[in-house]
Amino acid sequence: MIGRIGRNLGLAVLAAASVSAAQAQDMVGAPQPWGIGLQAAGGPIKERIHDFNDLLLWIIIITTVFVAALLAVCLWKYNHKTNPVASQNSHNTALEIAWTVVPVLILLVIAIPSFRLIYYQDRARDADLTINVTGRQWYWNYAYPDNGNFNFDSRMVADADLQPGQLRNLDVDEPLVVPVNRTIRIITHGQDVIHSFFVPSLGVQRYSIPGRTIETWMRADHTGTFYGQCNQICGTNHAFMPIVVRALPQAEFDAWVASARTRFADSTGAAPAPVAIAEAARGNAGTEVQLAARQ
Repeated sequence: MIGRIGRNLGLAVLAAASVSAAQAQDMVGAPQPWGIGLQAAGGPIKERIHDFNDLLLWIIIITTVFVAALLAVCLWKYNHKTNPVASQNSHNTALEIAWTVVPVLILLVIAIPSFRLIYYQDRARDADLTINVTGRQWYWNYAYPDNGNFNFDSRMVADADLQPGQLRNLDVDEPLVVPVNRTIRIITHGQDVIHSFFVPSLGVQRYSIPGRTIETWMRADHTGTFYGQCNQICGTNHAFMPIVVRALPQAEFDAWVASARTRFADSTGAAPAPVAIAEAARGNAGTEVQLAARQ
């Protein structure tokens, strides 16, 4: 009897472990109904964001408890019934120094890991792949200069076209495909207005600004699908500009690249850089002025 229970318990543990392993191998980074807290970390940047968030949470909890305790002491000890004769002291040098120095120390405790996190997620170190991301009204364009310089547009799937398992307002027709466990350099541009490339589970957020080139990076430690959206108010269809990042094993990614080169063969390469667009606009403006002068 005991042996049977032990075997059943062992099988249950193995089943739970296999389910956890399967989930770890095919992660889905998306909002959850009634979810509380940050999305699960799909990469190293998000893990550091979780650590920094936990630090801030403990600082807030300790500060809140301390202030609440001070208020309770004041209500109990310094009310009119308990202490009818109020103190006439108006200054306390030690106390005034303390309530000035302690908040400064708290800010330093917050600032140091904050600056480290900002520096960590700023630029890629020894990137394995570069992807150009261009925000447009209201969809994304992804270019792969390291893999043949093909590019494609990624647009939200309309409600009428949703397939079983697809997420409303989050799934797209062409996801951004990356290899798992590889450092991906992201170069953002803006075609028209300011957009924001934001994938919470990978810890990525960078503006795409017309006339500027901004760098960041990401790495997916798990195969799976990671959802995001433009979180910069960019116009009428701002709420319908989702991002889907699909992380595949290297072999599957290589096969996808070979297929994408054929599928997007008509693409003329990456979208023009904002600087080139600005120079072209200035050139057209100069031509118009010359034509007007001749007339």
